[in-house]
Amino acid sequence: MTARILTVGIKAEMDVVASRQRARQIASLCGFPAQDQARIATAVSELARNVFNYASTGKVEFSIEGGTAPQVLLIRIEDKGPGIRDLDLILSGRYQSTTGMGIGIAGARRLMDQCHIDTAPGKGTCIVLKKLLPKEAPLLAPREIGEIGARLATLPSNITLSEVQEQNRELLAALAELKARQEELLQLTRELEDTNRGVVALYAELDEKAGHLRRADEMKSRFLSNMSHEFRTPLSSIRALSKLLLSRADGDLSAEQEKQVGFILKGAESLTELVNDLLDLAKIEAGKVDVHPVSFEIADMFSALRGMLRPLLVSDSVALVFEVAPDAGVLYTDEAKVSQILRNFISNALKFTEAGTVKVTAERLADGESMRISVSDTGLGIAPENQQIIFEEFSQVENRLQNRIKGTGLGLPLCRNLARLLGGEVGVESVPGQGSTFWVVLPARYAGMQVDAEPEAEELQRPRDPEKIPVLVVEDNQQVRMLYEKFLDGTEFCAVAARNLREADECWITHEPAAVILDIMLVGTDSWRWLAEMKNDDRRSKVPIIVGTEVDDRRKGFSLGADAYFVKPVFQDELIETLRKLTGRAE
Repeated sequence: MTARILTVGIKAEMDVVASRQRARQIASLCGFPAQDQARIATAVSELARNVFNYASTGKVEFSIEGGTAPQVLLIRIEDKGPGIRDLDLILSGRYQSTTGMGIGIAGARRLMDQCHIDTAPGKGTCIVLKKLLPKEAPLLAPREIGEIGARLATLPSNITLSEVQEQNRELLAALAELKARQEELLQLTRELEDTNRGVVALYAELDEKAGHLRRADEMKSRFLSNMSHEFRTPLSSIRALSKLLLSRADGDLSAEQEKQVGFILKGAESLTELVNDLLDLAKIEAGKVDVHPVSFEIADMFSALRGMLRPLLVSDSVALVFEVAPDAGVLYTDEAKVSQILRNFISNALKFTEAGTVKVTAERLADGESMRISVSDTGLGIAPENQQIIFEEFSQVENRLQNRIKGTGLGLPLCRNLARLLGGEVGVESVPGQGSTFWVVLPARYAGMQVDAEPEAEELQRPRDPEKIPVLVVEDNQQVRMLYEKFLDGTEFCAVAARNLREADECWITHEPAAVILDIMLVGTDSWRWLAEMKNDDRRSKVPIIVGTEVDDRRKGFSLGADAYFVKPVFQDELIETLRKLTGRAE
């Protein structure tokens, strides 16, 4: 949608003043703050003066473009004069003007979001200025735009005097603001000096605290390791002696004695389990756990687990089921550690499921590079507020089976640490009263120690093929980013992904793209202004930008410089065809 507000003809010098006044009034009615009003008025005044000086006559047309917020204020300045010579030199900033024309054009470009110039000798000049309305500005419908034009229909009789007074007010306001900024800068400088001194002292204190923490962590790990080893010997003796007594090697036991020795054996086994978990955690935290990756079939591991855990089924009311997807195939990782994670998951599921099914499944994810193994049960379930607590050390959730079933509170934290050691992650999905699903996602092929990072950040850092043409994909939705990457696979292009505008600017520096695929609605912001800035940047304006968004406002997108505009969903064939056409690679 493009709606005209007003046209000001330029035939006399008074019309230059009128165009400046109209520009300020329109900017005010559109919702621009005072500073932007002055910028718009100054840009229009400079270019209108050029029209009067070099072409004698022309016109300035004001209009609003776009049907969604933020709209665009569009100002078209036209004349039928001799055109602008040395335009490229003027725009580069190297032109030495004797009349001031180059200064006016360069200044107008800096004051507006976009400035397009179309000129030819003997045919005149058309300059189009564009500025996005502020975010808080109301959406202007055709009726409101018509009302703005009606309010501006009559010029005041004292136009020169009122404009001079307005410029004086602007100058006084600018001087006052400059003075206030200087005072703020001085105050900020003093505060920064004080802060720097404090930061230096704080760094020294933090270094000292970090040293204490490192030593404390080392002592904790050493203590846990030594304690675990010291406990293991007597515990092994207690378990061996208890089993010896229960075997009646030294004589028969009464029923009460057998019961009491059974309690001793059970307590020793529980304590041994706790000690083993503590030792494993201490080893992982100390970085002393070695990973021994091997290739193994998921089905073979499930078969071993089935035989190992079947004795835990103490009732026919619970069934243990293993299912392997046909495409699960082979994993290359530490089989013993994966098995340890699953034993913890399955034993917990069997403990807290009174009736129903415990199902263990394995499937390869859509990316083909990861495996998800899940353990689902029909047990008690876990409330949402407790689903993160259970992965903390020594944390347990109270439930009605607590008195009958005891645990150490270390099994799930150990699973989490083991999964991270293998480059994966664990999680839970649960509904109270319906059951839980504990899952672990692991790389299909172990690739060494992984640094803690967000999964999306790792995905963004994947190396690209240097032989392929980089396409910057600015998209905050991970699924859509992956879709674009799949679209570009098998073509001459490769995706360089960015989740926000900051990452887009960084990626542009490191991988100068041949094209950009841009989503408009990003988390916490929109990219309209970024689009305008890119197309107003001499170094980047030649890079084609393809908008792929849910916002249906093609006219505004093309007005701000988009080379193509798709309303989602975007289809592979049309995207690849457009990329090839815009980058000059169409057949």
